Amino acid sequence: MLSIVILGTGNIAKHLVGALSKAKEVRLAQVVGRNQEQLLWFSGFAPISTDFGAIMDADVYLIAVKDDAIVEVSKHLSDKKGIVAHTSGAAEMDSLPMENRGVFYPLQSFTEGRPLDFKSIPFCIEAHRKQSAEILKALASRLSDNVYDIDSQQRKKLHLAAMFVSNFSNYLYGVGEKLCLEEGLPFDLLKPLIRETAEKVQVMPPKEAQTGPARRGDQKTMQAHLSLLKDEKQIELYKLFSEAIKKVYEEKL
Repeated sequence: MLSIVILGTGNIAKHLVGALSKAKEVRLAQVVGRNQEQLLWFSGFAPISTDFGAIMDADVYLIAVKDDAIVEVSKHLSDKKGIVAHTSGAAEMDSLPMENRGVFYPLQSFTEGRPLDFKSIPFCIEAHRKQSAEILKALASRLSDNVYDIDSQQRKKLHLAAMFVSNFSNYLYGVGEKLCLEEGLPFDLLKPLIRETAEKVQVMPPKEAQTGPARRGDQKTMQAHLSLLKDEKQIELYKLFSEAIKKVYEEKL
């Protein structure tokens, strides 16, 4: 039985607590955070506290806070014997000052109220000690079927890749939605296309899945698109992406 303390009250903390509460041979010992109102959500899963000076002993401490708060929060765990691991995709493992340190990074977009299938979420594990890595992997395996040994440098590049395929893509969905609404069209018209684009890359490389006027070198269509755009940022984005796509395929055009 692994005892776990969660530090943090945000989206990742909520999803982790929800998943860990159903995991076999796992005991949620405590959830600690500064926001009393947010902490109330966790009260049905584990004891809660706003007192960082009264953190319980546990086998694993998972720091699920903003990256710029990881170091400060970790200072409250300097006397603990358990593994201290952060859940960040971008922060170095060595940003944690203690010897028994690690990373427990679930690669997924976490939104409050949006259920997730943890079995499919990749968990990226790293630890300073080999034994600690094995414990973190065992914990992750109780949540997911996809557990990987990934070091800090690899994880930072992976997190960057995730920004492109998730955060930036979602921003572009917003641009598409705005363009539709300007013409009184429902965003639902684009959802089958969004699904097909996402599903294609499950079975073929993105380079092979690419379509569109920039891929074909269709200058006339691209100029027509640009003439419809009034927002300078949208024009800049259209040109930037079109040129980037053209460069990848220019030998075939």
